[in-house]
Amino acid sequence: MRMNWLSSNPFGGRQANPRRAQRHKDVEFHVNDAQGNPRVFKTWNEAGGYAISLAAGGLDRVHIDVVVWSEAGARWWMGEEGVEQYREDPEASVFNRYLVKVDDQGRVA
Repeated sequence: MRMNWLSSNPFGGRQANPRRAQRHKDVEFHVNDAQGNPRVFKTWNEAGGYAISLAAGGLDRVHIDVVVWSEAGARWWMGEEGVEQYREDPEASVFNRYLVKVDDQGRVA
């Protein structure tokens, strides 16, 4: 899925989910720092802000990996569709992966 950071959301085009600023005990967001070390965040917004700062700082590929540990977490993240996906492969280490890229378009007059 190709995602426009400003106009899309990680919920498949559905209305923005107000829970993304909140937490769920069974959902984590992983972003590797510039040295490749994983950083774990509890909210989408925290992970997104960190990923954007890395991408704007010059990293070519910055991923946000959504890690879901339970059906309840899958439901919180994506609703019933998420539960179905979780049931298909509950041992999957990454539930969703998003690429964050920042293009410097120079000064705008």
